[in-house]
Amino acid sequence: MEAKAIAKYVRISPLKVNFICAEIRGKQVDEALSILKFTPKKGAKALEKVLNSAVANAENNFNMDRENLYVSEAYANEGPRMKRFRPKARGMAYPIIKRSSHIGIVVKESN
Repeated sequence: MEAKAIAKYVRISPLKVNFICAEIRGKQVDEALSILKFTPKKGAKALEKVLNSAVANAENNFNMDRENLYVSEAYANEGPRMKRFRPKARGMAYPIIKRSSHIGIVVKESN
């Protein structure tokens, strides 16, 4: 049995979030939450919210025990990009790409 939660259109680059996802993948839920709480990055706060939501989904919707939950998947896929342009010398335009991500976490119950 598995429960998941997804946060869409989070305004942070998926590359930055995937570094933090790699740290919590495969860990017990409480250990992963403590790692995220003390990680001083913007993506850690977004991941913490999604993890709490996935745990709540597991407890309330599937009657899973919190003590046996672990993070089986943690990922950040690329969302839509906002394209902006900055003026440069000689009438040229310099593109600015503001990336967003879809952050997802899947928790499973260990046997």
